[in-house]
Amino acid sequence: MDILTSAETMRKWRSSLPHDQSIGFAPTMGHLHSGHIALIEASRNKSDITVASIFVNPMQFGASEDLEAYPRTLAEDLAKLEQAGVAAVFTPNASDIYPDGIDQHTAVDVPGLTDVLCGASRPEHFRGVTTVVTKLLGLVRPHLAFFGAKDLQQVLVIQKMVRDLCINTEIITVPTMREADGLAMSSRNTYLSDEERAAAP
Repeated sequence: MDILTSAETMRKWRSSLPHDQSIGFAPTMGHLHSGHIALIEASRNKSDITVASIFVNPMQFGASEDLEAYPRTLAEDLAKLEQAGVAAVFTPNASDIYPDGIDQHTAVDVPGLTDVLCGASRPEHFRGVTTVVTKLLGLVRPHLAFFGAKDLQQVLVIQKMVRDLCINTEIITVPTMREADGLAMSSRNTYLSDEERAAAP
């Protein structure tokens, strides 16, 4: 498994691939669980080569949100991805993705869908998501990209973005993975207290 830590190494790696091989892509923010591995498995079933990314995207976190507290478990994540059969992992840092800083960076906005539900209470969130996904798709150039149904609004927003911007990637939705008691798997479940975890399902 190749570990690619910059946009330049990602571009070079992608350009070296055979043109007749299909590329599947699973973008993540790390702290991987079985739901993420399901994305990898779906990609391996539908693609010749699977690429994952691990990037905690600062642009999608609000000022009072959990950017600094978000769990980062890179070594464990890389081991899981290698075991799952990923060909390469893209692990850039924020300065590589946003060289001029977030405030001076071109942003991608998807109107309508981002103004309701989660977007109504987190007005900057989807701008961060769509901007970074656009950049990742441009670097990886996958034929297929895999997202979990748990984040349904995000999937719909990304599907519209890809369609509107004529990005040549098909967005595939993978069913939600759940804990034994029915709670949807999420990297943020570790934030729950014992009482909150018991009430969550």
